Amino acid sequence: MNKTAWLILANGMTFEGTRFGASGEVTAEICFTTGMTGYLETLTDPSYHGQIVVQTFPLIGNYGVIPDDFESPRPRLSAYVVREVCAEPSNFRSRGRLDRYLRDSGVVGLEGVDTRALARVIREKGVMNAAIRDTLPDDLAAFTADLAARALSSDVYAVTCEKPFIVNPDGKKHVVLWDFGFKGGIARALAERGCKVSVVPAGTPAEKILALRPDGVLLSNGPGDPATYKDIIASVDSVAESGLPIFGICLGHQLLALARGAATLKLKYGHRGGNQPVRETATGRLFITSQNHGYAVDASTLPPAARESYVNVSDGTCEGVDYADVNAFSVQFHPEACAGPQDTAFLFDRFVKNMEESRHAAQ
Repeated sequence: MNKTAWLILANGMTFEGTRFGASGEVTAEICFTTGMTGYLETLTDPSYHGQIVVQTFPLIGNYGVIPDDFESPRPRLSAYVVREVCAEPSNFRSRGRLDRYLRDSGVVGLEGVDTRALARVIREKGVMNAAIRDTLPDDLAAFTADLAARALSSDVYAVTCEKPFIVNPDGKKHVVLWDFGFKGGIARALAERGCKVSVVPAGTPAEKILALRPDGVLLSNGPGDPATYKDIIASVDSVAESGLPIFGICLGHQLLALARGAATLKLKYGHRGGNQPVRETATGRLFITSQNHGYAVDASTLPPAARESYVNVSDGTCEGVDYADVNAFSVQFHPEACAGPQDTAFLFDRFVKNMEESRHAAQ
């Protein structure tokens, strides 16, 4: 029989559950995602580094563990909270059960929690620190006061690659994928469009990226507060000033905005899931997108040469920016949509077109 454990929120609320996956205690920021499918992509998305992730959909694990669907080699989140784990997955591609996968990966799991009630708390109170432990503390008030005061964070440098590598070496167009915690679907989308993809670590300076003589640079997704990555922001600005075509996704979108003089802000509970509606400002057209972020670009701080290209229908936050003074554009959502709708995959085609036009102009 699995062991009882407690989820303790920094606001003093507690939720009882049953352990699965790895054992141990966890302290991290808690957030929720509304995806109805794609739990494997969620688990292996490096953007969740350092977070306790709550899955609002009530049954998780029903199609087992499918390595071909992973977005990175292993999970990076701190813990996983669900209503019910499927004990008998059914899928011809499955290679095992979720419980065993999390145990082997060292990720703490907690099931039997009313995740929809928990999501309402986070939605109303905002993301906060939380802990998972076997027992309730003797002095809950003192424990939660200490929990709330802890400075917990996610880290790009904990999820980036250790050294450069190449995807699709025979591609005709050369893209540098600046790895801040990229999802595999981004590299696949570029490779499918005939690109050679040079993946480089987050701390790579601008001069080394330019020395690779790429046709374009893609700034990837990743975890954490974008404003804390000062050195990366400076390098991004240098690459942008070079005139190379740039495409920013999620954290990359935020870093590019900071590099061009805008500011970012932390959202109350973020946008996480495969059903986030955005509106294209130029046309009014609506798209359903996949998202995973807790920070956003403050549109009111965009410089004169930047235009807000997409907005979130639910809360009006910035979802995309086009830049007139450099060859760059960015979006907050995930056009590779792993998992999620494919509505905005055309943005990769736009990036490829920008590279082709830039190459022709240089000849």
